[in-house]
Amino acid sequence: MSKKTIKPSLKNPLATAEKVEFTIPGEIAGKTGPYEEVMKEGHDLIERPIKSVQVSQIEKQHFKNRMTVWERIKVLTESEPNILFQNWGKNLDGASLVTGILNVNGRDVALYGHDFTVRAGSIDATNGQKLARLMYMAGEKGIPLIGMNDSAGAFVPAGVGGLDGYAEAFTALRKISGVVPSIMCMFGFNAGGGSYLPRQGSFVIQPEDTFFGLTGPGVVKSVLGEDITPEELGGPKVHSASGVTDLAVADETAALRTAVRLLSYIPDNNFSMAPFQETSDPLDRKTWEINTLLKKAFNSPTGFNTPFDVSIIIQQICDHGDYFEIQPTRAREAITAFGRLGGNVVGFVANNSAVASGQIDCDSALKIARFVRFCNIYNIPLIFMEDTTGFLPGREQEARGIVQAGRSMLDSIVDVRTPRILLILRNAFGGAYASYNNYPTGADLVLALPTTRLAVMGPAGKEFVYKNELRKIRGTVADMVKKGAAERIAAGMDGVDAKKDAEKEAAEWLKAEEGALNLRYEKELMNPKEGLALGSISSIVMPTDLREVLGKNMNFLLRHYKPCAWQAVQREFH
Repeated sequence: MSKKTIKPSLKNPLATAEKVEFTIPGEIAGKTGPYEEVMKEGHDLIERPIKSVQVSQIEKQHFKNRMTVWERIKVLTESEPNILFQNWGKNLDGASLVTGILNVNGRDVALYGHDFTVRAGSIDATNGQKLARLMYMAGEKGIPLIGMNDSAGAFVPAGVGGLDGYAEAFTALRKISGVVPSIMCMFGFNAGGGSYLPRQGSFVIQPEDTFFGLTGPGVVKSVLGEDITPEELGGPKVHSASGVTDLAVADETAALRTAVRLLSYIPDNNFSMAPFQETSDPLDRKTWEINTLLKKAFNSPTGFNTPFDVSIIIQQICDHGDYFEIQPTRAREAITAFGRLGGNVVGFVANNSAVASGQIDCDSALKIARFVRFCNIYNIPLIFMEDTTGFLPGREQEARGIVQAGRSMLDSIVDVRTPRILLILRNAFGGAYASYNNYPTGADLVLALPTTRLAVMGPAGKEFVYKNELRKIRGTVADMVKKGAAERIAAGMDGVDAKKDAEKEAAEWLKAEEGALNLRYEKELMNPKEGLALGSISSIVMPTDLREVLGKNMNFLLRHYKPCAWQAVQREFH
C-alpha cells in the first residue's frame, strides 16, 4: 500500500493531456512560426477564464453547496454559451464577471454571472463597464436578461473604480428597465451594490442559505451592537415577506429552473407578446370544480360569508390547471400569477377571501401595483377576480400609508392599456370596487357570477338604508327591559336578577331583528341586479362556463390588440 498522502483533485487522472494543433486537416506538418505562436496565445486567452481558477477555489464553492458560474450556465441551457466581452486583464481585472448570450428553449437571452472563484465575484472598473455594455446590448436587441448574482460587492483594491463600475451597471439596468424584462437569481453572500443591482430587475429569485443586504451582520454588530445572523438579516424568509424577493426556492438548481420557467411566461421586450403555447385543453371545458367549490362554501352554516381559496378558481381556468404565482408567500389576501388561457399568457390578479376576507392592505396593494404595472408594460393581458370587503381599516394601516399604497394600486390599474377583464366572484364593496378595474377605470369587460354582492357598503350599509326602522327597533329596547323586569318582579323574581334577565331577552330580540334586516339588505341591495341594470356589469356568467367565456372574450380582445411600447419608455415601478 502506498504511504503517500493523496490530495483530492477535480482532475481526471486517466485523462490524456490536451494538445491543440494549429494545422489544417490533411496538411503536412512543417516548421512552426509566428502564426502558430499567436494562434496558441489566442487559444490560451479563450481558455483563460475557466483554466485560470485554482482547483481549491472550485472546491470551496462546492463545499458551500454552491456551483461555479460555468456550472450554473449549464443548468440554464444545454447549448454552448456565446461568451462576450472576454476582457481579462493581467491581474484578472474583469474576470470576476462572465457575460454572454444564451439560447434558452430557442430564445436569445443576455446573461451575466459573478464568478466567485475570482476575487469573490467583486466588481472593478473593468467588469462594471462590461456589465453595462451587455445590458445596453440587451435593450438594443430586445432580448431578456438573466443575472446570476454572487458577489462580495466592489473590489476594494480598485478604489473608486469599483464604485464607478457599479454606478455604470446601475444606470444601464435602469435604462433598459421597461424595455426588456430581467430575472435575477441570488446566490451566496451579496452586500452593498450586489443587493441594489439585482433589485433593479423585474424579478428576484432567492434560494435558502443565501444572503443579500445593504450591510452584512458584521457591520450591524459594529455600528448597532446587535448580534444577528445572515438569515435573520437578509435571508429569503425576510425578503420574501417584504417583497424584496419575489420567489424563494430551495437551492441553486431550483432557482435556475424557476428562472427558465418564469421566462416562458414573459415576452422578450416591450413591443412583443409573451410566447404562445399550443394546448390540448379545450377552451370550452366545463369548470365543474368551481361550481362544487362555491356550492360547498355558500351552503355552509356561514353562508355567503364563507371564505374560500381563489387559487382553485385560477387553476381551473388555466390550461391544464398550470399557473405560476408571483410573491406566493407575501400578502396572501391577494394572488398575482401568470397562466395560460387557450395558449395565451394572461396575468391573474385575484382577491383571496381565505386570508383576511380578501381585504386589501398596504402589502397587497403594492403587490398588485407592481404586478399590474409589469403586465401593462410588457403587453400581457389581465384578468381581475374581485372578492373583497374593501381596504383594511385601522390605525396601523393608516400609519403605514394605506392611502398611498392604495393610490399606487389604483394608478397602475387606470394606466393599463392591455386587454383586461374583471370577473366579480362575490363581494365588491365601496372604494375597493371603485378602484379595482371596473368600466369607469378602463376595463374592457366586466362579468359577474350569480353569487356577486355589489354594493356601496357591506352588511353595515343597513345602518344607512334602514336608518328609521333601526332607530324605532332600538328605541323599544329600553321599554322592553322595563316591562320585562316588572313582569319578573311581579312573578316573585329578585329585582337585580329580573333586570338582567329582561336585558338578556331584549338583546336577543334586537340581535334577531338586526339579523333579519341584514338578510333583507343582502336580498334587496347586495346582489348583481342593480349593477346589471346600470350597465356596471356586462353579463352574468355561470361558474361552469368561466373558462369558455373568459377564453373567448380574451381571444377577441387579443385579436384587436397590437403589442407596442407604452407611451415611449415607462419604468417598471416608481
